[in-house]
Amino acid sequence: MSGINYVTKETLDQMREELNFLKTKGRAEIARAIAEAREKGDLKENAEYDAAKEAQGLHEAKLATLENAIATARVVEADSIDTSKVSILCKVTITNIGLKKTVTYQLVSEKEADLKANKISVTSPIGKGLLGKVIGDVAEITTPNGITKLRVDNITI
Repeated sequence: MSGINYVTKETLDQMREELNFLKTKGRAEIARAIAEAREKGDLKENAEYDAAKEAQGLHEAKLATLENAIATARVVEADSIDTSKVSILCKVTITNIGLKKTVTYQLVSEKEADLKANKISVTSPIGKGLLGKVIGDVAEITTPNGITKLRVDNITI
C-alpha cells in the first residue's frame, strides 16, 4: 500500500490505538509465548517454539502494514468535501438501471469499508466507477455478471 490513504479522524485515531496495542501488549504476549516455548527444551524439535516465532513474524508484518497506513494517511474533513461530484466520504444514492433498485453508499477508504453499514471502498470496482461522477451520470461498472449501469441520483455528505 504505497499511495495516499484518505481516512476520517476517527479512523486514524483507531489505527493509532491499534498500533499502540500491537507495540505494547501484543509484543509482550508474543515474547512471553516464545519464552515459555524455550523452556520446554531443544529448539530444533520444538513445534511450540516454531509456532511462536511464526506468530511473531506475522505480528511484526501487521505492525509494519499499520505503520505504513498511518504514515500515508490524510485526514479528510466533512466540511471540505465538494458535493458537486462523487468523492471520498460522500454519500451517493445510486439506481441500478437494470434492476431498478436504489441504494445509498458512502465512499470511504479501504480501512473503513463495511458493506453492512453501506460503506464501500473508493478502490472497489463500484467506488472507482462512481468517483468523479455528477448527479445524472451513469457509471458502467464491470462485474462478474457483465456490465452494470448505475445512475447517480444524489450526492450528500
